[in-house]
Amino acid sequence: MILFDYLNILIGMLILIIGVLIGVAFLTLLERKVLGYIQIRKGPNKLGFMGLLQSFSDAIKLFSKEQMYLNYSNYFCYYFSPILGFMMSLLLWMLIPYFFNLLSFNLGLLFFFSCTSLGVYIIMASGWSSNSNYSLLGGLRCAAQTISYEVSLSLILMSCIIMVMDFNLLKFNYYQSLVWFIFLMMPLSFCWFSSSLAETNRTPFDFAEGESELVSGFNVEYSSGGFALIFLAEYTSIMFMSLLFSVLYLGGYSLTLMFYIKVVFISFFFIWVRGTLPRYRYDKLMYLSWKIYLPISLNFLLLFLGLKVFII
Repeated sequence: MILFDYLNILIGMLILIIGVLIGVAFLTLLERKVLGYIQIRKGPNKLGFMGLLQSFSDAIKLFSKEQMYLNYSNYFCYYFSPILGFMMSLLLWMLIPYFFNLLSFNLGLLFFFSCTSLGVYIIMASGWSSNSNYSLLGGLRCAAQTISYEVSLSLILMSCIIMVMDFNLLKFNYYQSLVWFIFLMMPLSFCWFSSSLAETNRTPFDFAEGESELVSGFNVEYSSGGFALIFLAEYTSIMFMSLLFSVLYLGGYSLTLMFYIKVVFISFFFIWVRGTLPRYRYDKLMYLSWKIYLPISLNFLLLFLGLKVFII
């Protein structure tokens, strides 16, 4: 019986991974369409009905291209870091609070921080092992940026944890049944959103991939499969951050159509920001984390601690 349960969990995980990959394919299509309409053009509209098959044809093209090997790269690090990065971003999805079959985490939020912290090393390794100055600079920038914004993410999340007093994501359902946390923590939720933009290296915080000065940054030496895996890892993280925002601030996890609409809406925000905002200056990015988000999150933390003590 236990073996049968484990088999069920394994099949559930495989279905989840396939679902996430299909979701990523359509997220990239949505991004290209939305950016197209923002720039007053059509976007992909030839393959399939209204360009629906574009992402799949891009995936086939990328994975069937010839893989290039650099003579002066650290081969094993260079080859395996995109694979590890993609695996880490898929591993994050295991902590979604499912109501059936799959794993149930009582310490889900700690697991989330463990996985996101490991992501820094993977990007650093891929930047360093390419043995190119541009990719090394991109990896170093990314390391500084990600570590800075992890501090702000964890402190913002502390306020939510103090309200719920649990690390289990299922508890956020019960505590948001009457009022969503976005109304109680309006400035904090905006800070969380922009910190998650920085955490996933998205515009306007895409310094790891600064095309104008770093010729695409840490992934400059990757082509075909390696590039596709880095790309997939980034978009998987974006989808997960959208889902986490919905769980933390927009009423918790539920198996309703409304929940998925909320996730797509937050993903759309990621794309909208990319289409409208220019890139930040690097020193301003660091000031934003240490001089603005850090004091705000600490003050709100004290406020919610006081509220909790007062209520109890």
